[in-house]
Amino acid sequence: MGQLSIWSFPTRIVFGAGAAKQAGAEAKRLGSKHALVVTDRGVVGAGLLAPIEASLREAGIKWTVFDGVLGNPIEANVHEGVRAFRSSGADLVIAVGGGSPLDVGKLVRLGIHHHRPLAEYDDAIGGDQHITANVPPMLALPTTAGTGSEVGRSGVVTLDASLSTLGGSAPTSGATPPNPRRKTVIFSPHLLANVAILDPELTRSMPAFLTAATGIDALTHCLEAYVAKGDHPMADGIALEGIRHVGRYLERAVKHGGDLEARGGMMKAAMMGAVAFQKGLGACHSLAHPLSSEHGTHHGLANALCLPAVCAFNAEVAGTRLAEVSVLLGGEASPAGCVEAVRRLRDRLGLPGTLSQAGVPRENLDRLADLAFQDACHTSNPRPCTRDDLRALYEASF
Repeated sequence: MGQLSIWSFPTRIVFGAGAAKQAGAEAKRLGSKHALVVTDRGVVGAGLLAPIEASLREAGIKWTVFDGVLGNPIEANVHEGVRAFRSSGADLVIAVGGGSPLDVGKLVRLGIHHHRPLAEYDDAIGGDQHITANVPPMLALPTTAGTGSEVGRSGVVTLDASLSTLGGSAPTSGATPPNPRRKTVIFSPHLLANVAILDPELTRSMPAFLTAATGIDALTHCLEAYVAKGDHPMADGIALEGIRHVGRYLERAVKHGGDLEARGGMMKAAMMGAVAFQKGLGACHSLAHPLSSEHGTHHGLANALCLPAVCAFNAEVAGTRLAEVSVLLGGEASPAGCVEAVRRLRDRLGLPGTLSQAGVPRENLDRLADLAFQDACHTSNPRPCTRDDLRALYEASF
């Protein structure tokens, strides 16, 4: 194991090759006796739990594995995870995987002592007011470099529009459920992981497509945060450094999967993106969320498909900042340069360039536009978006 770095922002972050072997020690620091490992079958099949389980064993901590998280997590995954936590007698969540297991891990914590329907915690309707600090502790170990969920304060899940409560009891109010299959953001500082362990070795086995798609997700977080409405100089500075890391390391990580420096650089970029987007996101994420919930499109790929059109749409109000982004990505210092730099990067990474190439049927654009307009992310876009604007952005991405 190499030299580890430890940062706090405000999550305790342990970074470095071999850092996963610290999971047991970090769990012990939190007073854990029995952990619920929240993950998916891909992580289990890839053998990525081995160093984590070995460290738990060495620390004398019992664990139970819940590997029922889907690639685009649904409400049922959260309910199943809550039941697994309770039945195992766990006192700690250890979330291992990409954004989906990390997000579900946060929401499992929420469900232990919060018993409203998940729909009532929707950030778009002020659901954060119902979230208290009464949640069990959590370790987060990302195996991808995209969402940055390990240092984020939100969980994203596709609600099934039922009003079943997290605790399984009757609904607490007459709240109107959201549309079926709508990706919903549940947000609160209380959902921040206690410790994030960033080990580049856990991302070494990521295939090229997943490395590329998750990397573009990290870029989109940084870029949208940087041009988002509002004044947040700390988020802006972190976003720019995240973009610089993407420009320096993403293509290397895709083409040379064993390059631990590049893998670590992208883990840092993903982490910085998640910290930066506390300022806000934008239209690209509102477009991407329905593509995932309706068509199963990987979230990072959905962002990659829509980001150039959104950059062009925002050029008239965020031109100076987009020009700065372009330079960091090796493009010309102009908004048009930014659009072209993103397209060129996407092409070099081998990702599809249009929605049609990704299998999205044109006849679904009206429904997708309706869902995109209901998504709260576009409310912080630098240029206001109507429902028709969002539909036009889908058209521009075909």
